[in-house]
Amino acid sequence: MVDIAVVGAGRIGLPVARRLVTAGHSVRIHDIRAQLEPTVRGIGATWGPPSTGTDVLLTVLPGSPELQSLMLTDTGLLTSLRPGTVWLDLTSASPALGAELASAAHDRGIDYLEAPVGGGPDAAEAGELTLYVGGERATFDRHQPILRSFAAQLHYTGPHGSGYLTKLLVNLLWFNQAVAVGEVLLLAQSGGLDLSRLRETLLTGPASSTFLSDVVPDLLAGDRMPHFGLDRIVEELNSLRDLAHHNHIPVPMTEAVAAVHREALARFGPVDGELLAVSHLEQLSGRSLGHCQE
Repeated sequence: MVDIAVVGAGRIGLPVARRLVTAGHSVRIHDIRAQLEPTVRGIGATWGPPSTGTDVLLTVLPGSPELQSLMLTDTGLLTSLRPGTVWLDLTSASPALGAELASAAHDRGIDYLEAPVGGGPDAAEAGELTLYVGGERATFDRHQPILRSFAAQLHYTGPHGSGYLTKLLVNLLWFNQAVAVGEVLLLAQSGGLDLSRLRETLLTGPASSTFLSDVVPDLLAGDRMPHFGLDRIVEELNSLRDLAHHNHIPVPMTEAVAAVHREALARFGPVDGELLAVSHLEQLSGRSLGHCQE
């Protein structure tokens, strides 16, 4: 049995913690939302911040600002962890912040892995998350049993920073597809095409994708995937834009997709909805692809 502290009891953190409890570990959970304590105790975990006896710290936070505030301030959590503690971070953070975290963890003698998550709450409940793991290969190999208690796919991406970057690139393609497919569907509708029939045709051609097969039916039914905030999407796109500018990489597509999501954020506010960029395009066009979220 391993003594594991989990910081972040949200839509991913809580089911991950439940899987760890089921695997037989002693799990202590902390979250800024004190009202979650009864729920935490209900899954068999204890409540409170990490203790000095913690073997493994697992952080599952909304994004880079929260992660930086928790770990890197003068009184941040890194300053209270004993040397030899293992830290597994499941946050989708920027590679630039990852470099700072890796350096600070090394200086404190902390074994640190970044392991940002792919998959939503349902995948977390089922133990079927995907992890993009960056850090020392030996640390990754040693802690696969813990990671596999809540994840079905582990992708070792390389040294620190590579896991965060890989996850952001996966999300970038997803956000690109949301905007591109939204445009295609609106153009098709304006030309009088049957959207379901068009989708079936596209699935047989070179532009076929999981997005078309799995997401478009729900999109047409009005589902805007309320599992991730528009503000977080913009945060991730801004991180990639900054990386591109730093490395002198032209990213006109990323700039265009980020602009659409920034406009959607201005329209709808920091609400949850991975596909709200499509709703923004609908409102700009005066058309509706289905029963759309306002």
